[in-house]
Amino acid sequence: MQTNTSTITGLSLGQPFNYPFRIFFISLAALGVIAIPLWLSLASGALHLPLAMPGVFWHQHEMLFGFLSAAIAGFLLTAVCVWTNTKRTHGARLFGLWSIWLAGRVLLAGGAELPDVLVHLVNLAFLPLVMLDVGWRIWRARQYRQLMILLVLGLFWGMQISFVLTVNPIYISGGLVMAMALSGIIGGRITPAFSSGWLRQQGRDASVVKVVPRLDVLSLVALVVLLGLFLAGSKWGGGLSALVAAFLMVVRLLGWKGWLVASNPLLAILHISLLWIPVSLVLLAGNQLLGWPGGAWAHAAGLGVIGSLVLGVIARVSLGHTGRALVLPRGMVFAFVAIQIAALARVVTAFGVVDWTIGVWMSGMLWIMAYALFLVQYTGILMRPRVDGLEG
Repeated sequence: MQTNTSTITGLSLGQPFNYPFRIFFISLAALGVIAIPLWLSLASGALHLPLAMPGVFWHQHEMLFGFLSAAIAGFLLTAVCVWTNTKRTHGARLFGLWSIWLAGRVLLAGGAELPDVLVHLVNLAFLPLVMLDVGWRIWRARQYRQLMILLVLGLFWGMQISFVLTVNPIYISGGLVMAMALSGIIGGRITPAFSSGWLRQQGRDASVVKVVPRLDVLSLVALVVLLGLFLAGSKWGGGLSALVAAFLMVVRLLGWKGWLVASNPLLAILHISLLWIPVSLVLLAGNQLLGWPGGAWAHAAGLGVIGSLVLGVIARVSLGHTGRALVLPRGMVFAFVAIQIAALARVVTAFGVVDWTIGVWMSGMLWIMAYALFLVQYTGILMRPRVDGLEG
């Protein structure tokens, strides 16, 4: 019988813990919808919370390490089962892992009176547990080429450790660089593969989509070098390496021929999101070499790369892994457009083109609408069994 996602029939409270992508995709979208209005209220002075770190640092941590970590867990813990042909993490084990992630969000939002060591340990425990799960499967399957993802994820976790212990915003910047590296790796696998597959289904020449492995590796190396130079305080080195990394990413994107799939929103959003990587890197180079505002590149990466790519990936994965046709639910094209305008608004606000209050509230509201639409359209999908009766 066809599942009707407009009713509550068939909803199961246990279904979200049947596969990692289910609970983590719902949770990251909920965090995106809750955390941004909290931050806007805190920034305007309309709300006070017993935060475990100063408000602006809480906002930065949650939208990078809280939000993105859930996306990483949902995607990787699902994908690695396919890559390695191993049984998924589910049930009580998945519930325990998710509970640690959730506890981190609660403690940071209300743990002002709690010992710092407790808050820090809980928050820093999540990513290594994800890496252990993924790493064990990769090692057992002898798919050693996948270890590159764990290396970058380890560097990302290192930025979280450094930020939590020092509350130094440079480690947020370092985390954003590694987030772009992760986006480049994962996006570099799924975007050209999905694009060529769709072209083939349309009876068109899929061979025009080109993937150059050496270029992929060079792009990753450039971002790791950028991280090192950036943290070392080398402005010229950081700026020039950012330009090199931007150039390499543009060449990769040109090879994937995104304009050929522009009529398919589920594919177009992936290409557009990854285009924000070179945009962010050019803005970072401008910050290092010309003194452009740091908020411009940081929000281009945070909203344009992370926010947009996560939304595009979870919208597609949620359909494919529940046995549904890859057709966007109503309103999701607007969500994709909203997240792009949110990123653009926040970048121009950083340059002073738009009044700070107007620009921040505009981008915040557009972000909330985008992820609220996902929750409205996908929660029913993620809380029901696959429509084809298979495991997923």
